[in-house]
Amino acid sequence: MQVYEAPIRDMLFNINELHEDDGFGELEGFEDFDDDLTAAILEEANKFCRDVLLPINWSGDQEGCRIENGVVRTPKGFQEAYNQFRDGGWTSLVSNPKYGGQGAPHSLAKMVEEMTCSANLSFGLYPGLTTGASIALEGYGSEDLKDFYMPRLVSGEWSGTMCLTEPHCGTDLGMLRTKAEPQDDGSYRVTGNKIFISAGDHDLTENVIHLVLARLPDAPPGVKGISLILVPKYLPNDDGSLGDYNNVKATAIEHKMGLKASATCQMSFDESKGWLVGEKHRGLEAMFLMMNTERVAVGIQGLGVGEIAYQSAVYYAKDRVQGRSLSGVKNPDGPADPIIVHPDVRRMLMTMRAYNEGSRAVSAWVSRALDAEHAAKEPEARQRAADFVALMTPVVKALFTDLGHDSAHLAVQVYGGHGYIQETGVEQFARDARIAQIYEGTNGIQALDLVGRKLPHKMGRNLRAFFHPVSNFIEDNTSDADIGPMVIALQQSFGALQLSTGHIAQKGMKDPEEAGAAATDYLKLLGFVAMGYTFAKAAQVAHRKLKEGTDEESFYKSKIITAQYFFDRLLPPATAAFMAIKAGKKSMMELPAEAF
Repeated sequence: MQVYEAPIRDMLFNINELHEDDGFGELEGFEDFDDDLTAAILEEANKFCRDVLLPINWSGDQEGCRIENGVVRTPKGFQEAYNQFRDGGWTSLVSNPKYGGQGAPHSLAKMVEEMTCSANLSFGLYPGLTTGASIALEGYGSEDLKDFYMPRLVSGEWSGTMCLTEPHCGTDLGMLRTKAEPQDDGSYRVTGNKIFISAGDHDLTENVIHLVLARLPDAPPGVKGISLILVPKYLPNDDGSLGDYNNVKATAIEHKMGLKASATCQMSFDESKGWLVGEKHRGLEAMFLMMNTERVAVGIQGLGVGEIAYQSAVYYAKDRVQGRSLSGVKNPDGPADPIIVHPDVRRMLMTMRAYNEGSRAVSAWVSRALDAEHAAKEPEARQRAADFVALMTPVVKALFTDLGHDSAHLAVQVYGGHGYIQETGVEQFARDARIAQIYEGTNGIQALDLVGRKLPHKMGRNLRAFFHPVSNFIEDNTSDADIGPMVIALQQSFGALQLSTGHIAQKGMKDPEEAGAAATDYLKLLGFVAMGYTFAKAAQVAHRKLKEGTDEESFYKSKIITAQYFFDRLLPPATAAFMAIKAGKKSMMELPAEAF
């Protein structure tokens, strides 16, 4: 059974309590979003996700999308749900007020995004892609393009996509062949084929605005010759009404493992009219602004699936009776005890819980930095926030989606045979979660980005934005009577991370394959150290609240117990990644290709 209720109390804990001393200082521009409004927004988002999106999650997966008379149709209930989503203002939550947005902080908007991904990940992709397209357009588009298209994207009247991948090239965008021919009126004619285009066509909005990577006739080879062109499905008139069809066609819907209610399309552009976004031959700059936004969003997708998988597993573990407790009968009036009494079931549930709470805490930290990057009062704080976001973006994308995938599979295991059949809806989580480890750059690519670009950038400046607060926290709290043992465990893992960083810096400069061989293990280690830092801080806050006196004893005690489980069971294996990193590339790379 698919069960979901947004963990609002934990979300508010992360927004209001955990990161109040993150060092970014007071942020400007969010004064209207006080504690009361923040809580009210989360409550309303929960109602919508629970009551509108969750009921069509499983049915949407079963029905899928289809092409009907040349138009992509979404499953039953999706159009009505989207109308409510748009009318409720959810498409504009984080957008610039200049274009009709509400200007909410990312620290709030990411929590709402998590809810949407938990309740119905397929649905969440439609407005999610529009948000990403809006960010790229706002950052690089001309004033005329922004003034015309941004209000319609922000309102949800129109939707957006990004069109990168072609049949012969995925990550290696330097190989793309789509062409853009300049016209006398300053527009371009785009011709080419794209695949794997999320929300490439659908019936939720009347127009779809594509951001397409293409080559101009005078483009240099490779990635330095790529431009970004805005191509609408229908050419709009000056008043925004729809004009002529623009020869933009979804030629097929991909048959996928999961996310079946999300229309992943093969797209054809046939001399389709478009307009340049940004400068010629510099389209990747604009596209990467969108992609980096999407990479954080994909990490939230992993967290969202992990949360609904956890809640569904807890529901089943409390309801399903099987066997007797090893410590004595717990359900004397029944034929057996609920399976939540068994240690191995507890292991799975606690692992999922810790993954989710740890990911949410790190997400809140990164989201706070996303806000501080533009809204911190001090220039130094803005720069430090930007460095931190750059470092953590590949970690959020890769680690959260790995853990969300693990949680989805643990949920299936908790359900046993009932998890493997479709009727319970749990196997959908495992299928839906899998793609998040692949799109927006596979998790292996994220790890390479971390060690190859983010670590050496400006002599390790990005890393200092992470190392300094963790190091200071350890120094200040090793002798803390409440959390001292946790801090010592954090210190050990942080030491392993420092040694691993030095090893990669030394070996990788001489042999890039050494850095590549260590990349995935290093990303996981850094991510788990970040989680350990947030768990130790959370436990410290919880101990303080309990000493001060609170009517939420259960919440704060649960925080401490979950943190202790993380340090006891989950951090030690991650710390051991240092041994794999130190082993180097030899056994990984020496087997000849023909021997595989």
